[in-house]
Amino acid sequence: MTLSPVHTPPATVLVVDDHRKIRETLATILRRHDFDVLTAADASAMRAMMKHRRFDVVLLDAMLPDGDGFSMCQQLSQSDDAAIIMLTACSAVDERVRGLQLGADDYVVKPFEPSELVARIRTVLRRRSRVAPPAASRMPTSQAESTRHTYRFARLLFTPSDGRVVADTRTAVQLTSVESRLLVAFVTHPHVVLSRDRLIDLCARPGSDPFSRAIDRQVSRLRHKLSTLTQDASLLNTVWGDGYRLAADVDRVGE
Repeated sequence: MTLSPVHTPPATVLVVDDHRKIRETLATILRRHDFDVLTAADASAMRAMMKHRRFDVVLLDAMLPDGDGFSMCQQLSQSDDAAIIMLTACSAVDERVRGLQLGADDYVVKPFEPSELVARIRTVLRRRSRVAPPAASRMPTSQAESTRHTYRFARLLFTPSDGRVVADTRTAVQLTSVESRLLVAFVTHPHVVLSRDRLIDLCARPGSDPFSRAIDRQVSRLRHKLSTLTQDASLLNTVWGDGYRLAADVDRVGE
């Protein structure tokens, strides 16, 4: 019996640049390299597109007519899973460091060779490989069962089934599926330092995107959302060189 080849959909790229010639040229080049490309001329168009479609990579110009690209980068890094590659005419080291500190995955200085940009996009995508993880690293049964409970910690109530965290003040935040899986790992292992590899083991699940991509950024997003509900800045600790720890006692509600 002949098996049909597995079809992998092309990676989706959003080019955000106010110069029409630049964005159209980039779109043409990237399509020739089998990327699925859309373009936006400003931040408003970018936001509108990202409300209705998921992108693997956003090529973001540092200077936009309706917003600072660096501010857009920081906002995207906290709210979206897309990789961010900043495009800028400034080659100053401080400027590059600023972009990376605000959540960019890479930084390309104009003018650049198209082959370099394609290589950088592919490098970022390799880091965020969309191939399902091996069975050994998927969420174990006990971890999957943990999502059926509700947890109370630090005056917060977390319901994994709907991904909501609610404070005593009734203020709530909605977590993404990745953030919810992360928080399940932490509330089921309170006061335990979880390495990046251990978090991947606890959070990956069959048929999902791999969890290994940009795990530090995912933890940072989760920490940011929790910080909007509690003033405890040390709730989710970074243990340098080892991993992360939830510094709170946890109770399962109803038990």
